[in-house]
Amino acid sequence: MAGTGSRGRVERRSAGELESEVLATLWATERPLTPAEIQAELDSGLAYNTVHTILKRLYDKKLVLRDAAGRRGAYRPAKNAAELTAAAMHEALDRGPDPIAALQQFVSGLSAEEERALRDLLGGGGA
Repeated sequence: MAGTGSRGRVERRSAGELESEVLATLWATERPLTPAEIQAELDSGLAYNTVHTILKRLYDKKLVLRDAAGRRGAYRPAKNAAELTAAAMHEALDRGPDPIAALQQFVSGLSAEEERALRDLLGGGGA
């Protein structure tokens, strides 16, 4: 949601923030939503056209799908939140010159619970 800055001006959210809010709204339901339904769910004063523009950007990035079988103009996420996060992590590793060093840095910042989960996932279960 946009806030008011120190000089009383309205601070705008970035496109990335709006995209994240729209994706979170779509992830929170089990069915495709229309732009009007997303606008109502966000309850943030966004114009319908803004929501529609964000959906078009997400569609162009292949992050949402238009529901061809159901209601016209309804959208659903192409991936769940975990899949999208994992894809972003893979992209980040692919961009860097040393993915192993990046993984080492990433793992060193994990909480104890996250580290246990990673060990379990990799089959190393114990301490």
